[in-house]
Amino acid sequence: MDSLKIVFGRKQFLFAKTLINKRTYARLAEVGRLESPKLGGKYETGQLILHRVFGYRGVVLFPWIARVYDRDIPQQKEDNGEALGSRGLGKEVKGRTHSFYQVLIDQRDCPYIRAQTEAVTFLGNQESSRSLYAIPGLDYVAHEDIMPYSSVEKSPLQHELFDKFLEYDKTRDPPFVAHETLRAWQKKNHPWLELSDVHKETTENIRVTVIPFYMGCRESHANSVYWWRYCIRLENLGHLSVQLRERHWRIFSLSGTLETVRGRGVVGQEPALTKSMPAFQYSSHVSLQAPSGHMWGTFRMEREDGYTFDCRIPPFSLESKADNVPATPPH
Repeated sequence: MDSLKIVFGRKQFLFAKTLINKRTYARLAEVGRLESPKLGGKYETGQLILHRVFGYRGVVLFPWIARVYDRDIPQQKEDNGEALGSRGLGKEVKGRTHSFYQVLIDQRDCPYIRAQTEAVTFLGNQESSRSLYAIPGLDYVAHEDIMPYSSVEKSPLQHELFDKFLEYDKTRDPPFVAHETLRAWQKKNHPWLELSDVHKETTENIRVTVIPFYMGCRESHANSVYWWRYCIRLENLGHLSVQLRERHWRIFSLSGTLETVRGRGVVGQEPALTKSMPAFQYSSHVSLQAPSGHMWGTFRMEREDGYTFDCRIPPFSLESKADNVPATPPH
């Protein structure tokens, strides 16, 4: 984390340390009280959380069950001794179910975290709209990245959708329950919000996690164009600082085309993964003139000692869904 720091008091009270301006350092404000992380089970809607890696405050909206394809985990052996998933791309690596959560991010923390905070985008229904909707301050968080805490405030989180999605109920634990607006919005936009597959791979202590999302289809008289968003997180698990210099993508479409994309950095940046700021997360988009395809590639990384290497991006599939749900933003 950069300007956002977390300080734990003697009685496990949680404080947020935020930058005031360039000439003054910071001030501490009590946020709440830490709770014990759940080793089993799921966190409920309304649970206040602190992100273990990026340090932002948030609140759980609802859970997802995803299949995680982790190429770092040894695969089971077939009878002939060959590892399952060793032949080819994508889902041949055995997936394991895991809990993730749709989380609303506190807007006060957005300027200080190394992750894009408008990660959720989708197209409007092609029959009624050609708009691209972007929902600010949403993220998908793995169960192990959640640090739960409690607060006595009725509005402990600053986000324009907090009061529209959640309502305070002092008889419940956590004391925030889903408003009808949240339930209706989640039901209506389920195909665009759904997290189904997560892909992971580590090279030279740099772990890359990819989560693809289908955004919708744009139809015209000439052809149909299918769009996906993919969220990528890079995390340095080693001791030496590493900087991302280049990206190299291979994009295969079911129509039979294979595209190669090269460029400097990602989203206009060449992020450094250091001991104090070991992670970086961003989102991008890709389109195909076919309902499915695959993507894979590498990031060229440069370590602080001058050593350069290609960090593998795990292969992931791009799958479309039925475009029969109007993707409307919350009101």
